[in-house]
Amino acid sequence: MVSKGGSEALLQALMNVAQTAQPDYSILLPLLRLLAKVGQRDRKFGLKVQKLDAIDVTLSLARKNLTHHLNLIHCLWVLRVYASSVSAGTELGINGAMELLFKVITPYTKKHSRTVRAATEVLAALLKSKSNSRRAVNRGYLCELLRLYQDWHRCDASNRYIHIRRGLLLCLKHITNIRSARETFLSARGLEILFTTAQDCLDSKLLDPIVTTVAQILRKCYPKGPLPLATVHSSYSFSLPGSVSSESPRAGPEDGYEDDGEEEVEKDLDNEDLEHKEEELETGSEDEKDFEDMPGSLPGTHPRVIPNAAFMKQQHCRHRDQSAVGPEPEETAFKTPVQSWAKKEKCTGAPALEKQAMGESIRDADALCEREDPCRSHAPTLPPPLKEASWDTQTFHTHCVSRLGPSRMGGVGASNIVTKLLERHQGDIPFHSPHFYMARAGSTKSIPDYRVLAFPDFWGHQPPPYCQSLLERKYGVQRAKIFEDVSRLIQPSEVIDRVVFDLDGRSPSSTDAPDCLRFYSKFESGNLRKATQVRKFEYDLILNSDVNSVQHHQWFYFEVSAMKPAVPYRFNIINCEKVNSQFNYGMQPVMYSVKEALQGKPHWIRVGSDICYYKNHYRRSAATAGGARGKSYYTLTFTVMFPHGEDVCYLAYHYPYTYSALMSHLDILEETRNPKKVYYRQQTLCQTLGGNPCPLLTITAMPESKSSDDLEQFPQSSNHYNVMGLNSAPIEVNGRFAIVFNTNGMEADVNH
Repeated sequence: MVSKGGSEALLQALMNVAQTAQPDYSILLPLLRLLAKVGQRDRKFGLKVQKLDAIDVTLSLARKNLTHHLNLIHCLWVLRVYASSVSAGTELGINGAMELLFKVITPYTKKHSRTVRAATEVLAALLKSKSNSRRAVNRGYLCELLRLYQDWHRCDASNRYIHIRRGLLLCLKHITNIRSARETFLSARGLEILFTTAQDCLDSKLLDPIVTTVAQILRKCYPKGPLPLATVHSSYSFSLPGSVSSESPRAGPEDGYEDDGEEEVEKDLDNEDLEHKEEELETGSEDEKDFEDMPGSLPGTHPRVIPNAAFMKQQHCRHRDQSAVGPEPEETAFKTPVQSWAKKEKCTGAPALEKQAMGESIRDADALCEREDPCRSHAPTLPPPLKEASWDTQTFHTHCVSRLGPSRMGGVGASNIVTKLLERHQGDIPFHSPHFYMARAGSTKSIPDYRVLAFPDFWGHQPPPYCQSLLERKYGVQRAKIFEDVSRLIQPSEVIDRVVFDLDGRSPSSTDAPDCLRFYSKFESGNLRKATQVRKFEYDLILNSDVNSVQHHQWFYFEVSAMKPAVPYRFNIINCEKVNSQFNYGMQPVMYSVKEALQGKPHWIRVGSDICYYKNHYRRSAATAGGARGKSYYTLTFTVMFPHGEDVCYLAYHYPYTYSALMSHLDILEETRNPKKVYYRQQTLCQTLGGNPCPLLTITAMPESKSSDDLEQFPQSSNHYNVMGLNSAPIEVNGRFAIVFNTNGMEADVNH
């Protein structure tokens, strides 16, 4: 019908009938109903309406029938279709359509509710036009909409008129797309009004459309501001060869900031209940899609990767090809037989093993507490010994396990306490040596000059003995978090707002305030920059950007301690950048417990509830958004209940894999190979900008004999290379683990 000119014919018929002295409504009403249906399918309906001057005719009919609601509602249906066109909607606003609609939209009444509902739908469509929104703000219609919504909400106790209440909210949602409307909305206490009224609707699933729309408005109208940082530039800087130093960009507000529309603002909340409607992640949104929820994919779960005890020789430290890699001073720091850290038995939590490990871990805690805490002070003051089973983190801290010496190249010193700890807990971690890791970490150069090792990296880890499925998303969790965020602005007296960790401060150590978690991240791959206590058990976290950068905040890895058991702690990482995340689809962060590790369960496990990822009110500068203006950061929020009190735990985006771990794995690989079958050579391809070697491996089969025929075949077999180009960013842990799988897989192929 549209392609055959049906729209033009109906509009012309409308003009002819409406312009008569006494319009025949028996013809006019069916014609209006037909126009309302056909117009929805005609993409050029608005242009046709303007061309035939049908807007003035329809508005005139509506004005003549203000008291005749049957005729009026038919006119409103057609006006709603007109308003779906931007140009036609603008002309309707100029010709006084909004004044007409506010005569129809009255305070709460049980009469003519269908007419009121149709009028709110037309007004919501008109306010999608920015010119109409500005006109409505200038004439005071925004405050009138707030009063109307309050009245309908208060009087509609039986929830019979949900569509009218939501229609009024849609009007507020569209009008607040412009900055002047948001300012008027805030001055009229719109945030408080909608927040208060929404509290009455949270318990009823019937009112979900209202709660969702309110959450969208609250998030959009929440005052925008920069991150609570002096500068968005990384805490660490590095002078590149030949570069000219430049001033770090500031995180100040941008001039002329105004939203161009609500499409980006709302798109991750419109479908926020993902069990009803999933949306596709944008291509390449996160690099951990295929690997992050497979805890069995760690090195220890592949029999080809774990060195067989038959190939483990009673040798001390490796003897590297001196022509390829020069001698390293830390090679003699620890001389532990390879057999001492071979896997002896599976750590599956057998009762006898757990009982024995528990007793040993308590004794180890007492022994470790006799050492100083290097993250607090480098003075040689010894703390008093603790009683048995005491785990106070002022003394028992992951940094007590190992501390790098004052000289970066002077080797690593290990106390007798650490040695005894390692002797008691014989290496249950396959393909990992704490000794080799400490030695390698001592020679790894870093811009922050790390002096502390994270316990999971030093001690090692195993996959948990059970599979973990994707987390089922809780219904309505995102909007609940948004309401909690808005309550900070409305009820500021409940906000503590205390900085408990600041990497940019004089000392990165956490505060010693009571009932407060302690944070730390100054170790390899750690990147927590600032932690602020918002409420008693809630913390806002800010991640440090990449070196010499103002962006790239997605990976996280930090330490937390001084917790209480079985208490839900909420963590909000507030400066994420990607528009969507796998955390909205069942992914969970990983946690490593030092107490669990000392009890024989050194596992990274997936933890967290009430997980969601959504846009927040912190505005990104043009420098951090690739030149784009008006972009916002995103919040990743999750709640964790720690299994032990006064524990030391680590939280991360994914299983961490540091450069030091890679180098120590290569050391172990060389130690555990069969030199009679495997030719292994490690050379330095180049030096990184930070001064660390980039290894080049050659792995092939040894000649079967020293005969001329076999020796002639050797160069041919060694000319085949597998080149692996893998990203070196901390978030690229999948790529880093791929190095281990590929190198060990090549060696296993040669061995067999």
